[in-house]
Order: sequence, then structure tokens, then C-alpha cells
Amino acid sequence: MSHLSVPVRRAMILALLAMAAGPSWARPSPDEVVISGAWVRATAPGQPVAAGYADFKAAEPMDIVGVESPVAGKGAELHEMKMDGGVMKMRSVPKIALPKGQTVRLAPGGIHVMLFGLGKTLSPGDTVPITFVFQRKGGQLTRQTVDVPVKEAPRAGGGHEGHAGHDKH
Repeated sequence: MSHLSVPVRRAMILALLAMAAGPSWARPSPDEVVISGAWVRATAPGQPVAAGYADFKAAEPMDIVGVESPVAGKGAELHEMKMDGGVMKMRSVPKIALPKGQTVRLAPGGIHVMLFGLGKTLSPGDTVPITFVFQRKGGQLTRQTVDVPVKEAPRAGGGHEGHAGHDKH
């Protein structure tokens, strides 16, 4: 390495240090965030949106700050449904808090994932890869991908019949 100029040696050292530090995105260890009971609602032919649900339990306090899926051609978002003046309203939320050791449920009629711009019908038995982006309290971002099964919606008050207007996103 002595035949290399000082700037080239510095650049090589910096590159090695950057590689040793690892990627800026990390995957949480399996005991940091447990995702269970995940499912995506089956869609009707031509339906451009779908909703997804799961239970999360974090070993340390963190937030879900993003969601991605290759089946969502127009993106994916975290959403919540709330009563507002006697009317059920849905809106996008920037994050979902995961308190240490507590199960947080994404479920019909409450907080959930929306997948926009579906390119195909999602049928029971299909799987959909969904990547959740978490932010630790120190600011570090981690990602965890789950292959989520597609299922028929439960018939009793599922709460997503009104998602037909989401194709305008």
C-alpha cells in the first residue's frame, strides 16, 4: 500500500470503515419485534386497494414509521379508523407506537396497513411480502419483511367496506 498516494490510502481506509459499520438499514433481531397473526384482506377483481393487519410486540420501545410492498404500485401507508362526531373516518398516520413488551394490534376497524395500486387480484392462499420500517428511540431505522397470507375477511363487522374510495390516492 506504500506505493499509493495519501488521498487514495485515506479513501480506501474510509471505504473499509464504512463497510465494517454495516448498512444504514438494519434488521431487528427476532426477539426485538415479533410480528404475528399477519394477514391481508382478499380483494375483488379490479379492486385497486387492500388492507393488512398484524400483531406487533417489541422488546424495546419503538415506532412503526413506514410500510412497503412490491404489490402496492401506488405505495403503502399506515392508517387508522376513528369515530369523529359520530362518523367513522379513516386517515393516514405517520407512525404507530410500539411500547416495550405490549402487543399492538393492527385490526379491521382500527389501525391497519393500506396497499394502493394493486396490479392484480389478491386471492385467498396468495402471499404478499410486506416490509415494516421501525424506528428505535435513538433514531436508528430497521426493516423487517414478512410474507403475509391473503385471507377472506371475517363476515362480522369487518369495517373496510368503505375502502372503495381509496383508489383516488
